[in-house]
Amino acid sequence: MARSSSPSVDKPTLEYLSRPGPHRIASGDLAAVGLPGSVFAPVSGRDLPVIAFGHGWLQPVHRYAGTLRYLASWGFIVVAPATERGPVPSYSGLGADLSRSLRSVVAGSLGGGVVTGSASKLGVLGHSLGGGAAVLAAAVDSGIKAVATVTASASRAALRVAGDVTVPGLHLVGVADRMGENAGAELARSWGGPVQLREVKGAQHLGLAEGRHWTTALSGNGAEKRIQQATRTLATAFFLRHLAGQDQLADELEEKIPGTSIVDLSDPQDEQ
Repeated sequence: MARSSSPSVDKPTLEYLSRPGPHRIASGDLAAVGLPGSVFAPVSGRDLPVIAFGHGWLQPVHRYAGTLRYLASWGFIVVAPATERGPVPSYSGLGADLSRSLRSVVAGSLGGGVVTGSASKLGVLGHSLGGGAAVLAAAVDSGIKAVATVTASASRAALRVAGDVTVPGLHLVGVADRMGENAGAELARSWGGPVQLREVKGAQHLGLAEGRHWTTALSGNGAEKRIQQATRTLATAFFLRHLAGQDQLADELEEKIPGTSIVDLSDPQDEQ
């Protein structure tokens, strides 16, 4: 397999991406662009790729701070709207807010102008509810160039439009997920562009969320290091490849990664 002869933080391999990146991180509030939520970004950088993150059902954004900071440490501006947090949220509402937060950031600047995002390098990442919302955002916002979901749940609308999304997709599903109703696999099988479906051993529906929360008792599952690390490494590599031109990662993203396995989408019987 072809690899970079001199891997570095500027041309990283998956091994590099298994640890936080070289950038110092600043965090702030999305209120400046008219949305509740959080933003994490390198302390400086021009025309950076921007990722909008969609939270899980009933989950506060602060439960993803470790993952969002991780992505920012590798050179991404990450925005996470804290909307649609009620018991009956709107997938389309959160999807619209993901798109709005991306557009608001690239239309302005952060840190007094020392950090700017590129309108040509936009991606969305969503967990649970946020996974379905990310698909809806990509279906209507042609500026979004890559989509990743983690133990997604999805509305009928999201499942219906997945075939219209022609940008690259990465869908991580949990072998032990009993709440997602196989939505991640359905999204992957319907996807209109290049796609990978990858199972994470032992992962449950809300495992990406960090720390404890009252929903832990409700759902019977909570923070899981395996799904958190797999998401951080794979999502970082996926977005670096498709938003930042790090093509040396292409082959590695197709390889075996401990604790995960790629699902063969050509086999209709190969369901999680």
